[in-house]
Amino acid sequence: MKIDLKKLTASQHASIPFNETVDLREETLYGAKPFQSPVQISGTVSNESGILRLTGTIKTIYSTACARCLKPLDILLTAEVDTVLSDDPEAEEEDDLFVLTGDSVDPADVMVPALILQVQMTYLCKEDCKGLCPHCGADRNEVDCDCEKKQIDPRFAALRALLDSDEGEY
Repeated sequence: MKIDLKKLTASQHASIPFNETVDLREETLYGAKPFQSPVQISGTVSNESGILRLTGTIKTIYSTACARCLKPLDILLTAEVDTVLSDDPEAEEEDDLFVLTGDSVDPADVMVPALILQVQMTYLCKEDCKGLCPHCGADRNEVDCDCEKKQIDPRFAALRALLDSDEGEY
């Protein structure tokens, strides 16, 4: 949805509301396509005494997995955007500024990057998730497996045998 900014520049205190759904199902993030739910954006583009400002909210469900036990998770992601729209290409370095390339703006171009910045590298199903057993793969939240807690790497077994034999001598 493109918003024509010529209408806004004609009036000092005009605003144009927007509300749309964006399809990000093909967006790849960390090797997966986590945006399978619709992405809802809403807000306004306004002219505040000659300065164009885009404000709004973007939200969706982020589908991922627990970093420890791999259970599927659906996380509500929300981002608030408040940015100035400028046609000055030299102002690109400034924060909270979006450089326009024409006489219109697509709110999704401004708001989707703000949503992606809200994504964390890892999510947990619960704070004290015990994860999976590295040996048998059992979910430690549901089952106490019989695997030894401290497994020795077979490459270091000879060293462990030396340590065990030295303990009796002291």
